[in-house]
Amino acid sequence: MKLTTFLKNKIWFLIFHLLLIAFISLLLSIFHVNFYVILFIAMLILITDIVILMIEYIPKRNFYSKLDKVLENLDKKYYIHELIEKPNFEEGIILHDVIYQAVKSMNDEIAKYKISQNEYKEYIETWIHEIKTPIFCIDLICENTKNQVTKSISDEISKINNFVEQALYYARSTALEKDYVIRRLNLEETIKKLIKSQAKQLIRCKADMKLENLDKIVFCDTKWLDFILGQVLSNSIKYKKDNLIITFSAIENNNNLELLLSDNGIGIPEKDIQKVFDKGFTGENGRKYAKSTGIGLYLCKNLCTKMGLGFAISSQLDIGTTVKIIFPKDKTILFES
Repeated sequence: MKLTTFLKNKIWFLIFHLLLIAFISLLLSIFHVNFYVILFIAMLILITDIVILMIEYIPKRNFYSKLDKVLENLDKKYYIHELIEKPNFEEGIILHDVIYQAVKSMNDEIAKYKISQNEYKEYIETWIHEIKTPIFCIDLICENTKNQVTKSISDEISKINNFVEQALYYARSTALEKDYVIRRLNLEETIKKLIKSQAKQLIRCKADMKLENLDKIVFCDTKWLDFILGQVLSNSIKYKKDNLIITFSAIENNNNLELLLSDNGIGIPEKDIQKVFDKGFTGENGRKYAKSTGIGLYLCKNLCTKMGLGFAISSQLDIGTTVKIIFPKDKTILFES
């Protein structure tokens, strides 16, 4: 609080006391009181007013200055009440109590929202697990009754299953720390397992798979890495050209190891490449070639960031796309993150 602001708020007090000093001085002069006595009395009243104002101003200035400083340096502003001591003047006490009540009300609302969000998340996860059973049954029926119709149904079921997996991991991504276990993984084994799980789709689109220099060890959560690689592989299939070629390779650097997934698909337009990690962004390819949710790459980037992994993408239109996952060699970085 500035002194000028404080005095401005006390303007009527100052005017009244100046008029009072003038009136007393006039009254004393009428009774022929010595000039120096009148001056002494006027100065005494004026000094008393200044002391009274300073006694009021200093605690207010200290309180509001501290309040501004703490608020400016605080990342989470709603913790302000915990860091400010209760003042000893009435206005500050009222403000302190108002802040307390406002923060308490906000925390109550957040608690209700979190409970509601957790209940909804639990429902979604339960629903997803339940829906997997009929999806599996339909896929099994198609496998046992092979013809052109069931083949088409099986393709669509694969797409449905991919969307269901997206929904499950999207629901879980808000609480990754509860479902996150770092393990020592062999990249080659992980990639071969991924290819096997996607075998039907890869065979149908006659994809040529190449594995290069993958006998490397990384530290990561198995389930989350499988999902990320599955999403990237699914995009390569979705946006393929004729004679799809997919290459998995690894490059070992001093501080990290890079896993590259490259394809010879349709590529991504240059104007879209910076936006592919935005939630809901489908871009030109998503509108032209396939119906896209714009969630897959957003989830991949988000999950990699939370796990302390790097995730990048480069592409050339009509030439292909390369996705890079960067694993730090120092596993303690992963455990700390």
